Amino acid sequence: MKILIGEIAHETNTFSNEKTTVESFKEWRWIHGDEIILKHRKVRDYLGGMIDRAEETGVEVIPMFSAFAMPSGVITQETYKRLISELTDSIKAVAEYDAVCLALHGAGVAEDVDDLEGGILAAVREVIGYKIPVVVTLDLHGNITDQMVREADVLLGVNFYPHIDCYERGIEAIDITKKILLGEIQPKMSLKKLPLMIPTSTTDLPPANIINELCWAHEENEAIIDCTFFHGFPYTDIPEVGVSVVTVTNNDQALADQIAEEIAIEIWNTKEKFFPDIDNPEEGINRALKIEGKPIVINENSDNPGGGTPGDGTHLLSAMIKANLENACFGFIYDPEVVNIAHERGVGASIEVLLGGKTDDMHGRPVPIKAYVKTLTDGKFIQSSPMGRGARVDYGKSARIVVGGIDIVVCSKRSQTLDEQIFLLHGINIRSYKIVALKSSQHFRAGFEPLAHEIIPVDSPGLSSFNLYSFKHTRLTKPVYPFIKEIEFSQEDKVK
Repeated sequence: MKILIGEIAHETNTFSNEKTTVESFKEWRWIHGDEIILKHRKVRDYLGGMIDRAEETGVEVIPMFSAFAMPSGVITQETYKRLISELTDSIKAVAEYDAVCLALHGAGVAEDVDDLEGGILAAVREVIGYKIPVVVTLDLHGNITDQMVREADVLLGVNFYPHIDCYERGIEAIDITKKILLGEIQPKMSLKKLPLMIPTSTTDLPPANIINELCWAHEENEAIIDCTFFHGFPYTDIPEVGVSVVTVTNNDQALADQIAEEIAIEIWNTKEKFFPDIDNPEEGINRALKIEGKPIVINENSDNPGGGTPGDGTHLLSAMIKANLENACFGFIYDPEVVNIAHERGVGASIEVLLGGKTDDMHGRPVPIKAYVKTLTDGKFIQSSPMGRGARVDYGKSARIVVGGIDIVVCSKRSQTLDEQIFLLHGINIRSYKIVALKSSQHFRAGFEPLAHEIIPVDSPGLSSFNLYSFKHTRLTKPVYPFIKEIEFSQEDKVK
């Protein structure tokens, strides 16, 4: 039994003015063949799960092409064509195979291509036809489309946000593929789309965790292979944006339709609960200072590079400096210019620089600071978060600078903060700090909830703000909640 495996993953924030290019992917991941095995074996991600499960069960996996770019703006047409050709050429180079397993995302957008994943799958089908099974893992922030359902045999979404179950979905992809090849199952899928967009919502808390429990209860039925609540990615201006439910059954289309409908109704009935009140940075800091115990983690949701933002926003950092905080740390802000100055001047130097705010005005202006250079590093470490544990991370040259009572980590590559490793790399033990600030929406919870005394999300202007009204969606083809309150959820929204 031979299964081809590959990956093309990008979460596209169409409101970003930064185009995503081949170089954007090569900065993070652009690998072929056996290097995929070497990079992902024993790593808790989708491909890691596929590889480990195949090796455990005696299945031969043939690695093709793996590309990942940090969430950012629309993928250029040239890059889209290159991604497709790299993947399909690698398939054509293999003489014999029985199935294909792909790790995609679900919220990719290229120039003139609203549905990146649908386009990828259609291109794969042109090469392999429709008799070879194709099983796909997706992010729960996927904006699932009709074309994705048509072109794949099975779509499997992660259930958790933070995405601590990517590895398990990779395992499941191999197991389901084997069952299809052995004739044990004949998957039937149903997609139910809702006229609803929600901000990024953790599944650690209600209402998302309650919806997941309803999905899992249905999965106790042996006829139901999978039931996934896809949150959608609201920072994408395409007609297909929004929440959906995908149910996969063993050769029972009617049951798939029924369960998808039931879960969709439950989501719709609790939709208001997905819109909590969030503090601004000043309010969050004031709250944190009144709480006994430490560390208090403040996450800057609105400048989350994991959602396509610049990562150099200064709203929260400015508020921390203005508050004259003591015993506080910030990890991290993207500013290669400041990093280079710190490395040139060396440890112990005093530098006067403009920190952050260099991408746009939305995320805050550059902050004039006089800082002490405390630590210099290469920005490399092994990820410890349950999400992607074991991955080798490289944030480029980095520095720890001190402004008053605040230790600030500055890096040369943009990313959200997933665990404490970037702090530890710079000699910062977050357990000894009163306030620990970072940029992330929900993924940080996997690494920080066990360490934090309390977590306070804050929101301000930014490309991943909880305030969906701040985004001008111009391409919606039908009314969507919360922009239109007086809409009803009906059978007309069903797509198979």
